[in-house]
Amino acid sequence: MVISYLGGMSVKITQGDLTLAFNPPSKDSKLKTAKFGADIALVSLDHEDFNGVENAAFGEREPFVIEGPGEYEVRGVAVRGYGAKSTYDSGESINTIYSVALEGMNLCMLGAASDTNLPAAAKQELDDIDILFVPVGEGVLSAEDASKLAVQLEPKAVIPMYTSPADLKAFLKEAGEEVKPQEKLTVKKKDLDGKEGEIIILQN
Repeated sequence: MVISYLGGMSVKITQGDLTLAFNPPSKDSKLKTAKFGADIALVSLDHEDFNGVENAAFGEREPFVIEGPGEYEVRGVAVRGYGAKSTYDSGESINTIYSVALEGMNLCMLGAASDTNLPAAAKQELDDIDILFVPVGEGVLSAEDASKLAVQLEPKAVIPMYTSPADLKAFLKEAGEEVKPQEKLTVKKKDLDGKEGEIIILQN
C-alpha cells in the first residue's frame, strides 16, 4: 500500500491497481488540487475543501463516491462511515469519520473532526486501528486535541493532516517528537507489528 498526502485533509492511497481518494478539494477550493483517476472517492464533509470528486475522475476512470455515514463494500474494500459534528469553516455540519479495511489493515480517516468526543458508535467500532489520519489546525482539531485523540484511539501509526506548517510543528511539540518528513509511505501490515502511535509525516 502506498499513501500520498495531497495537502489539507486529502490523501491518495494505492494498493495494486486500486486507488482511493480521500477528501479531494474541488476547483472552488483555495487548497491545492490534484487530478488523478480513483476507483473510490470518500468525502467527509460537503464543503469545497473536501468534495471535489470531479478531481478523482480521469479519462475513463470514474470513482464510486461515498459521502456519508453507512456501511459499504466496493471492490473488496469494506468501508464504514460514522456521522459526527464539525465546525469547519465556522458552520456546524456533519463530518463523516471513515474506517476502511484494506490489505489486512484498518485505516481510520477523521476527516474534518473538530471535537475529541467521538460519536458512541464510532468509539465502539474504532479499535485496533493500524493507521490513523488525524486533522490538525484551523477549523479542525487543535494540536493539543489532535494529540490527545491520537493517544486515546491507540493506533499503530498516526499521519497528521495539517492546515499549515505551524500547526504541524505544534502537533509534534504536543507529541514530544521530532520526525523527518517523507515523500510518501509504502507500508505492509507486518511493518506495523509492535508499533504504538508512531508518528509519520508526509510532505505535500
